[in-house]
Amino acid sequence: MADLRVGIFGYGTGGRVFHAPLVDATPGLTPAAIVTSNPDRVGQASADYPAADVLPDADALFAKADELDLVVISTPNRTHVPLALRAIEAGLPVVVDKPFAPTADEAAKVVEAAKAAGVGLTVFQNRRFDSDFLTVRKVLDAGSLGDVFRFESRYDRWVPKPRDNWREFGDPAEAGGLLYDLGAHIVDQALQLFGPVTEVYAEVDKRRAGVSVDDDVFVALQHAGGVRSHLWASALAGTRNPRFRVLGDKATFTKYGLDVQEPQIKDGLRPGDPGWAVEPPSDAGVLGVNEDVETVPTEVGRYEDFYAQVRDALLGKGEFPVDPASAVEALRVIEAAHLSGAERRVVTL
Repeated sequence: MADLRVGIFGYGTGGRVFHAPLVDATPGLTPAAIVTSNPDRVGQASADYPAADVLPDADALFAKADELDLVVISTPNRTHVPLALRAIEAGLPVVVDKPFAPTADEAAKVVEAAKAAGVGLTVFQNRRFDSDFLTVRKVLDAGSLGDVFRFESRYDRWVPKPRDNWREFGDPAEAGGLLYDLGAHIVDQALQLFGPVTEVYAEVDKRRAGVSVDDDVFVALQHAGGVRSHLWASALAGTRNPRFRVLGDKATFTKYGLDVQEPQIKDGLRPGDPGWAVEPPSDAGVLGVNEDVETVPTEVGRYEDFYAQVRDALLGKGEFPVDPASAVEALRVIEAAHLSGAERRVVTL
């Protein structure tokens, strides 16, 4: 059976580092078209995937819609909704990178359009497949913590100088800033683990000189089930802090270190290569109380599962990996966090 043909919008970090390599590494899928107008990226895409058509714009790709089985949108956030709607209108199943849309209402319109047209739609929440997140899931499923009452998650970086790209632009249509960028991951993970949120409190700050969007944030979520999630993201975190800490009435689990799949892809590793997605043993988490702790080996990350599940869904053999409705809910939480930060109050959902 011939591979399913995938068109990829964008060949910046998302398209080049995540989508194209993972599509290419998935049996049954092939990168068939890549859209970029950047001359340097045109050359790189052509060299990386010589069998793919490198196209200058969306019109060129949609002119070939009948030759494709799936499109991936990995372009600036402001373009996600119009491109997704065009794909749906063309009858093309679509993967949209996070954040799904600049607003929850816009995202919901895309979901409704896909349902009405009977077209497959999913969102690239790849960090559901991170090694550390999978490890937290395993610890929770084992019940070793007892009744969990607090979940702490940090996704920090050290970027002291603002970058000149759309993620740092202040126009709300760009959906820039850390709450939309890293927050799209840590909010989604909290919702996946502990379910719907009833209250949101946030501190949303601009710390770096000349910055136009939030670059240092704290978000507290009250989940309907009783757990509180405390989430941090900062562009000015210069030391190594716990990635996760989960507190229960029987024990605590603490995990340092970030998932290694992104840097491995940048270094040329691919799923199936020796050492793929395996974290250093030194980053293993610890579980217990005071000195009575045990080491918890980190699970192996599985980014490759995302596109394998997309392929199977296209073939009628399973569901898409991320229900887009869950991405709409995450956007509602992010919007509430922005409102909370601006008005310095708890927002009820």
